Amino acid sequence: MLLDIVLWILFGALAGWIASKIMGTDAQQGALANIIVGILGAFIGGFLMRTLTGNNVEGFNLTSLLVAIVGSVVLLAIVKAVRGKGHIAK
Repeated sequence: MLLDIVLWILFGALAGWIASKIMGTDAQQGALANIIVGILGAFIGGFLMRTLTGNNVEGFNLTSLLVAIVGSVVLLAIVKAVRGKGHIAK
């Protein structure tokens, strides 16, 4: 049980960090934000994968990592779009 939690945190950190590098948000995020983005991204990516293909993604493997990264990129894109609308151009 504890090992599973540690693996989820490490897996989330890796997926979130890679996604933040892709989206150019790494400088604004810390390790905790990368972990949260990665874990939420895994849920989003899993939902998208199940919805689009009908296949479930399970376990800690390369496919799961790629799905988590895609979900994390989607999450960061949504966050950037929402935050971008709130700023007034000078």
